[in-house]
Amino acid sequence: MTDTIRRYFEAFNANDKEAMLGCLTEDVAHHVNEGQVREGRALFAEFCEHMARCYDETLTEMVLFEAGDGTRGAAEYMVNGTYLETDAGLPEARGQSYRLPAGSFFTLRDGKIARVTTYYNLADWMAQVR
Repeated sequence: MTDTIRRYFEAFNANDKEAMLGCLTEDVAHHVNEGQVREGRALFAEFCEHMARCYDETLTEMVLFEAGDGTRGAAEYMVNGTYLETDAGLPEARGQSYRLPAGSFFTLRDGKIARVTTYYNLADWMAQVR
């Protein structure tokens, strides 16, 4: 199970959206920090395109965790990013750099990610980019 999660994050760091999508079930539930749940790979792909336009991020200091039955896992990591384009409702982008801890939680089904929930401190991020 951690192999699937590792491949997902390796694809993220490589900016390889197709490889990320390949790690997901067709009906994946994507729980966005401070946002709505997006269901399905198509909405996940739209989210990835939006994020790539507004942010350039690399995840480091990755630690993966796995539940004993192989159906759930988690990751803790550091987000290292640059704010590229102003995102609606957020401060103006001027190429600001940021670094903040984050975590993701996963449900796996048949070797693919069926749910991903990501958390980070939005107030911390906003303070860094203001």
